[in-house]
Amino acid sequence: MLTSLILKLAVPDINGPLTPQQRTRCGIVSGITGIVCNVILVIVKVTLALITGSIAMAADAINNLSDAGSGIITAAGFRLSGQPPDAEHPFGHGRTEYVAALIVALLIVGLGMNFLKDSIIAVCRPSRINCADSVIIIFAATVLVKCWLFFFFRKVGKLIDSDVIKAAALDSLSDCLGTLLVIAALISSRYTAFPLDGTAGIVIAGMILWAGGGILKDTVNKLLGTPPDHELVEKIRQVILDSPGIDGVHDIIIHNYGVNSYYVTAHAEISCEGDRFSAHDILENAEIAVSRQLPVHLLLHGDPYNTGNPEIILWRSRMENTIAAFDNSFKLYDFRLGKNDAGQVTKLAFHLLIPHKYGMSNEEINDELRNRMSIYHPDIQLDILFLKSFI
Repeated sequence: MLTSLILKLAVPDINGPLTPQQRTRCGIVSGITGIVCNVILVIVKVTLALITGSIAMAADAINNLSDAGSGIITAAGFRLSGQPPDAEHPFGHGRTEYVAALIVALLIVGLGMNFLKDSIIAVCRPSRINCADSVIIIFAATVLVKCWLFFFFRKVGKLIDSDVIKAAALDSLSDCLGTLLVIAALISSRYTAFPLDGTAGIVIAGMILWAGGGILKDTVNKLLGTPPDHELVEKIRQVILDSPGIDGVHDIIIHNYGVNSYYVTAHAEISCEGDRFSAHDILENAEIAVSRQLPVHLLLHGDPYNTGNPEIILWRSRMENTIAAFDNSFKLYDFRLGKNDAGQVTKLAFHLLIPHKYGMSNEEINDELRNRMSIYHPDIQLDILFLKSFI
């Protein structure tokens, strides 16, 4: 209820399809909401930690302080990522969101390491914690705020498909568990001399490090480049294949410059029987069709495909069947024939797409395929350009 009210007040017309401006605004609102809530929690928890002398309470408070800092970075990141392309950044500023998530992760890991050290010291040099019931009740009430933040961030993260907001939701959930652990330690410490406060601090520090490490790994992978979403690849492939004049598509390469900002290149097989102007129009029409249906900037390279020569069709079919029998995960492209002076086919030239880290070398694959094709011509040669998939 409160989440919907905040979004409706901050982002007009949010019930319809989101525009890039609305997505940016949702991200900024999420960051500001996190800042306000976590600053309040920090003030409350630091006050309680000073009253009780609890290292676990202090760790929990600083964890919330890091969340407030994350909110600042998130809001700033969305603000910057929403800026239009300029001369210095012709592909836009969408990756700023990933940089923001990277900074958030580094902050979380740094704070986790610091409180792990302090908690270990508290275990080695335990001190008595005197915590009144009223203090525990106030501290427990902070869990409600974090629970609400979890549902708020989860809804916004799904709405705008933002990894940094989804990470904030998971962090809020782990904070709830951490605060409950501190409460259990404070209550239990009344009945035992075991350093439960420091032990709880170690567990919370571990949770902080785990969350920060996960965000760090995911963000670094995105900045380095990971395989694109399979559903997006299939949509691009299908739109291209549905375009008139295109018989096949391969070598799809997708570069991500932020959420819903993709620059794509691909090879499209087109008939070699038309002139260059018609080939240009076929490719351009496919590019336009993709840009209208998907958040993709597409550039197509045309590969001439001879569909009217029976000899080419025969040898290509033989080669494709041989490859499929050897390994049906291989894909053949850009097929050509080479002939001797007598007009006999003696060479087959083509591109072959194979999986990464395949168990055989390129030379071994070539030799095996050539041996299998020798049933059609004993001296057949294969000129294979081996490729690895980017998707």
